[in-house]
Amino acid sequence: MEITKETKVSDILREYGDIAEVMEAFGIKRVSGYSIRKFITKALTVERAAKIHRVPLDEFLTTLRTAVGQIPPS
Repeated sequence: MEITKETKVSDILREYGDIAEVMEAFGIKRVSGYSIRKFITKALTVERAAKIHRVPLDEFLTTLRTAVGQIPPS
């Protein structure tokens, strides 16, 4: 699955597992329970998550793609 700005955060979690450490690097805090986070992220896109947390979209996409192995680390 290619991660784009339209990708749902829930799809990333389903495909690649919990990537909370990557999200926390951008100041996106963990939701108290994984089931709650899973519910909240069903409609949340990568682009919207970046906007909510004031993270540059390009930087966020690059970091997510690197974390899941779509881009080799530099």
